[in-house]
Amino acid sequence: MLRFLNDKGKVVERFIALHHVKYTTFEELKDALHGIVDRHTLSILRIRGQGYDGSSNMRGEFNGLQRKILDENPYAFYVHCYAHRLQFVVVSVASSCSSIHDFFEYISLIVTTTSASCKRRDALTEAQHQDILSRLESGEISQGNDLHQSSSLARPGDTRWISHYTTLIRLDQMWSSVLEVLSIVDEDERGVSRMASLIEKMESFKFVFILKLLLKLYGFTNELSKILQTKDHNIVLAMELVDDVKARLTTLRESSWDNFLIDV
Repeated sequence: MLRFLNDKGKVVERFIALHHVKYTTFEELKDALHGIVDRHTLSILRIRGQGYDGSSNMRGEFNGLQRKILDENPYAFYVHCYAHRLQFVVVSVASSCSSIHDFFEYISLIVTTTSASCKRRDALTEAQHQDILSRLESGEISQGNDLHQSSSLARPGDTRWISHYTTLIRLDQMWSSVLEVLSIVDEDERGVSRMASLIEKMESFKFVFILKLLLKLYGFTNELSKILQTKDHNIVLAMELVDDVKARLTTLRESSWDNFLIDV
């Protein structure tokens, strides 16, 4: 992908080539890049920025592709995508905490259990429908177009942490419906059932605490990620947005626990 200024000073992005390499060493990647640039009669010396994914052979400080390009052209500044860096941070923090790791293991089990068959999915949809009607009648929620649409539990993906946020939002919205389906499955199964332990886990303070905390944290980072991927932002604005989210996290940590615990 090539990004450049046209004759009118407007930023333009163009897809230049998709190139197959047999090996992903920085030497072969460098040779491939040189070949593409030469084929389009361009010059490495005119590059003013380079950006790659987070693999060491691309962004390595000493032997990565970006370093080798910088050795030829000191003005080809390397910037690692801020949205990609944000994902690394979120995944790293989540995977380093055993409680959160265990929490997502249970989340996957809950999603799998409630979606294991058409019968269970239908039961979940019906339970959600009845729950929405009940809350509308009690005045807990209000009516409106496109509000309170039926949905299903999303399975969290391994590479996109945003999918975890979607899963948690839907579980929070469908809480009573999910518990009802788990209870139905528990009653229908013969012999020892794991559903009772899942229900007990969902209704525990620790489980709900982690759910609400991650909804808060992922809410901040998801909003930041979406903004960082817009076409009209620049690195200065990106750094300001990161500082803003860090300030919001600090406020949550230092002075927002009372309201948070009430919500839990």
